[in-house]
Amino acid sequence: MGDKKICVNGHIFYKSSECPVCPTCEKQRSAPSPFHKIIAAPARRALENHEIYTIEQLAKYSETEVLKFHGMGKSSIPKLKKVLTENGFSFK
Repeated sequence: MGDKKICVNGHIFYKSSECPVCPTCEKQRSAPSPFHKIIAAPARRALENHEIYTIEQLAKYSETEVLKFHGMGKSSIPKLKKVLTENGFSFK
């Protein structure tokens, strides 16, 4: 089941990993930009941790660099490529 944890907002949750993310708070959080909505939460947090909030900022990175971000999975890359292409950008 995992260790019992309590987030700063008082939600009780169980996690077997050291990940401090509260599932309840994560569900209530909104994506910072439309393209963040198309990827999974860990990948979204990976972009946010690198202060990538716009397509223009994302285009400054290569696929290899983005894949090295903690939380970014291979399944997110095709989705990000598509949104970059649709907006006239590509990975570096």
